[in-house]
Amino acid sequence: MLNTLPPNHFLNLPRPDVFEPTLAGTPDTSTLAAHDFDVDTRTGFMPPHPPLTRLPSAWEPWEAALDDAIDSKLQHADKPGLSDAEKAESERWRKSVEELPILPITELKSSEILLRRTHHVLSWVMHFYIHTVPMSVRDIHIPPPITLPLLQVSAQLQLPPVCTYSDDVLYNWAFKAPPASKNLFSPKHELNNLRCLTLFTGTRDEEEFYLSSARIELRGVEALSIMRSIMDEAFVGDSIAIRRITAYLKALANVIRDLQVLLGSVRQGCDPDVFYNVIRPWFKGEDSDPSGRKWHFDGLELDPTLEQPTELSGPSAGQSSLIHALDVFLGVDQVTHTNFAVGRPKTDASSSSSNDTSPAHSVAPPSAPSTATAPSAPAPPKVPFLTRMQSYMPRHHRAFLRHLQANPRPLRKLVEQSEDAALREAYDIAVTALKQFRDEHVRIVALYILIPSRRASGGQPAKDAPKGTGGTDAYQFVKGVRDQTARALLTHGKQ
Repeated sequence: MLNTLPPNHFLNLPRPDVFEPTLAGTPDTSTLAAHDFDVDTRTGFMPPHPPLTRLPSAWEPWEAALDDAIDSKLQHADKPGLSDAEKAESERWRKSVEELPILPITELKSSEILLRRTHHVLSWVMHFYIHTVPMSVRDIHIPPPITLPLLQVSAQLQLPPVCTYSDDVLYNWAFKAPPASKNLFSPKHELNNLRCLTLFTGTRDEEEFYLSSARIELRGVEALSIMRSIMDEAFVGDSIAIRRITAYLKALANVIRDLQVLLGSVRQGCDPDVFYNVIRPWFKGEDSDPSGRKWHFDGLELDPTLEQPTELSGPSAGQSSLIHALDVFLGVDQVTHTNFAVGRPKTDASSSSSNDTSPAHSVAPPSAPSTATAPSAPAPPKVPFLTRMQSYMPRHHRAFLRHLQANPRPLRKLVEQSEDAALREAYDIAVTALKQFRDEHVRIVALYILIPSRRASGGQPAKDAPKGTGGTDAYQFVKGVRDQTARALLTHGKQ
């Protein structure tokens, strides 16, 4: 299609380099839908076409390293009873990674799709590398052939150099069979026609864990459409519009209930003990590693523009833009995104962690770093966990959330100022559905993290609560967000 467009058409313009200044009014052409926050009307935050499955031949060494890790069935270094043969195989593979050439990313900058695939491949290779290093090693050194390209690509994408939700869910799928329609991708018809491209363990349990999130993203497309319709009606604001908003809110509640069912369906394909003991250890970021091992990125001196990363939390359901969008749209973020700070100062790199179990849960731009150096200077404020998670989202999706937050006619304000009882009831019905979604999330975290952790400690509560994303207490965090969502009800405390 692009070949038929004139050379000056915006879709034929090169992808902008994020570090190069652009002229005012220049369109963002990094993806075909970038001008719409890369949110597709058919697939929402998921790409409308299956993600790229392989990089061009110039970057084949990275793809081959990932293939080798998967084909060799590498085992996590913390696996009980790890055999000498398994240790030797991991050591052989890590040595091959250390001997890779340091490949330039210059030509990858022309394509957001190529950059996404590169981040996917290199971050998975890095996780394989880190989590096969013997547990006796306290300081893990990531070799330059991974450090340089991963950090450079991450800078272009404005993402942390670690596996994220977009790497294992949004850009990690393909169709099992050709979709029913070659031209129109109907999410409702394809929820069970997906498979994953990359897995750490090769198990059905791991695949179903990722796909349960993917199905939530696709079913949530209707929620985004309803939100748009409500915003249109709020602009009119007359009595007819109020009646329509009331109906739309009830429809939104129905979609959220469907998301709850999809969230709970993870039980059908992912065994809790397999998840906790076999799959989850591969996700761990630096700040959620109970052993406290430190990650060091070697080779930074070869590129003076790079710095040692500080945000290394890994993938998390808290990085789902869909659930953040529901929070922001309903005004729930005012209570759910203000607490649960997790120890990171508020800086340009604010991000966070990784090991939630649910498929789904928003980003205000973080403040500039403090320049105070005096010993008496106050410490930078901590960033609320869910706000930190937004820096792990694709940057266009962060822009979408900022756009939603800047809505001059916010729904909650409209409802609070209205005396229409039906509208207020419908709003509470939608918030209740979101609270019930989080009830399910609490149950999932208990089933997949809390109970297995107690079982692993001989049936007794573990000395330290099992860590979730960013080092949080996994269970208490999701329970707290659920409770805060309930407080967003207009009738809270009046019943």
